[in-house]
Amino acid sequence: MKNDKKEVLVRVKDMHVTFGRGKKTFEAVRGVNFDIYKGETFGLVGESGSGKTTIGRAIIRLYPIQGEVIYQGERISGKISRELDKRVIQQIQMIFQDPMASLNERAKVSYIVSEGLLNIHKNLSRQEIKDRVDKVLLEVGLLPEFSSRFPHEFSGGQRQRIGIARALIMEPSFIIADEPISALDVSIRAQVLNLLSDLQQTRGLTYLFIAHDLSVMRFICDRIAVIQKGRIVELAETEKLFAHPTHPYTRALLMAIPMPNPDVEKDKVLQIYDAEKYASWERGSVWAEIEDGHWLLADQDTIEHYRQKLR
Repeated sequence: MKNDKKEVLVRVKDMHVTFGRGKKTFEAVRGVNFDIYKGETFGLVGESGSGKTTIGRAIIRLYPIQGEVIYQGERISGKISRELDKRVIQQIQMIFQDPMASLNERAKVSYIVSEGLLNIHKNLSRQEIKDRVDKVLLEVGLLPEFSSRFPHEFSGGQRQRIGIARALIMEPSFIIADEPISALDVSIRAQVLNLLSDLQQTRGLTYLFIAHDLSVMRFICDRIAVIQKGRIVELAETEKLFAHPTHPYTRALLMAIPMPNPDVEKDKVLQIYDAEKYASWERGSVWAEIEDGHWLLADQDTIEHYRQKLR
């Protein structure tokens, strides 16, 4: 996954995340490797329980891991210095899935948005904090006077904009967006996606975009990694993944996307991923490049077959 022409902002190396102890041990993430280039939107897609949210939370140090997370050339996993930890908190932010559950219902918007700022920049005056809050609210499409209200007074889309403002006020370079639109009405989703795209252009942000819907990922992501049962099974540039979906699990996810044409949708035959049917893909799998920038987890014979096919 090396690309000398692009600057690697985040590198995940052989990440394992395990929960529980003894007989109740569960390995949620198993040997995951990927790079995220500066300025891109890297997508992580998979069904519920596949481990995609766990990876995002492990990167921001919410879960202990085996392996390494490298940010701007420095290891940020495990035990790190207080100075580096403070820098990571400021430069890596997260937008959560449920905009209501992730906001403090008893706090006003002004405090919710500025809380991180108060912990990192303790020397700021009240007026400076207010100015920054007003500015970032305008940036996400909310009026500054909204800062005196409580979260329950807003719609779902507005609450998510507050969550985005809370992340932006820290002036991060890397944002992990964990299913940021899945809890929103369909009519609002495009607005939030467009906002995220605009912010990426104006602020030079890098995103890890986590979702279960490949049709959404196609709209916003530069590259997509497909995760299944804690392992990344395929990774490619977005259009390359849609043009040549190779792993049967990826093809099953693509087939689940509803088609706008009712005649095509009626005749569509759904493909279901059967682990027993593809047992050879599960046993002795290797992570290899089958075409430029297109990686696949499969047995060696399958890897060679697709290398020949995609030449």
